[in-house]
Amino acid sequence: MLLLLVFTLGGCIDLVSLVWSKLQLPPVFIGTGVILTIFFISYITELPLDIYQTFSVESKYGFNRSTPKQFFVDQALQVSLGFIIGAPLLITLLWIMENVGPLWWLPAWAILITFSLIMSWAYPTFIAPLFNKFTPLDNDGLKTRIESLLQRCGFSSNGIFVMDGSRRSGHGNAYFTGFGSNKRIVFFDTLIEALEPEEIEAVLAHELGHFKRKHVIKMLVAGALYSLLGFALLGWLSTQTWFYFGLGVFHPSNASALLLFTLVSPVFTLFFKPIRTYVQRKHEFEADDFASNFAKPSALISALVKLYRDNASTLTPDPVYTAFHYSHPPAAVRIANLSSKPVN
Repeated sequence: MLLLLVFTLGGCIDLVSLVWSKLQLPPVFIGTGVILTIFFISYITELPLDIYQTFSVESKYGFNRSTPKQFFVDQALQVSLGFIIGAPLLITLLWIMENVGPLWWLPAWAILITFSLIMSWAYPTFIAPLFNKFTPLDNDGLKTRIESLLQRCGFSSNGIFVMDGSRRSGHGNAYFTGFGSNKRIVFFDTLIEALEPEEIEAVLAHELGHFKRKHVIKMLVAGALYSLLGFALLGWLSTQTWFYFGLGVFHPSNASALLLFTLVSPVFTLFFKPIRTYVQRKHEFEADDFASNFAKPSALISALVKLYRDNASTLTPDPVYTAFHYSHPPAAVRIANLSSKPVN
């Protein structure tokens, strides 16, 4: 919050804009430079907290396995990818804002949604391997069990992979990535080590539940509609001088409008967060219900107990905090729900 005040009412955005304007570049490139500079300042300011989180907090509880060299290589790669991917997108959006007219927000929204879908498709094949090594699952017994589950659920993927998550962390996880023919199932190697085959099958059944209940599609559609409303609002706000002056920007531009909206919208939409997390927790219950039909509920319960224990997760979180920040139901609530399911 303090950094946000520095950027806005503190005049940092205006100052950065003034510096870039002296380069006498086209407005689109000046605007891109301003936005990337503010994001980089934010990144540098928060980096010490990330270092403390990784090498103090995570190390204290035995989770961190990353070396300083690995940490900073990851940071450099993230910054580089952010520039390589983000700069062309910003240039495109700012060009649309500059040249299309009052309804610029419609094509800008379409470009952003298209970009997001392309990134979702490309991430597992081109980006994720830059950070981690993905190898096909070579445990024949576990692989047979998983393939049988996939067949029972009517799910096809582009492979089952194990990720070397232990290079950086002791946390375990499993997830789907990509879409269409590029879907992948990924297990952290730490998860494979921590759980029994029956428990892994139950965890995967839960993840399959998200796919079969169309949670990913529902969230994509909801996100697209939400962003459409956001772009429409930005299209109106960008024409209002009070929007700039009230947030400490006295030299309005398309770049400052986009930047201000990106920075301050999370503050003004905070009251929507409990709605989103409620829907996400509802999806988790639905995925658990699906899993209990294709795997043993007791196996999923034992897997959850191990994961909550190994990740040192809070078992009885504050209800208000949960409403705003928890995308998953508390452990006791999930276990009670699964315990009520009939044994397969």
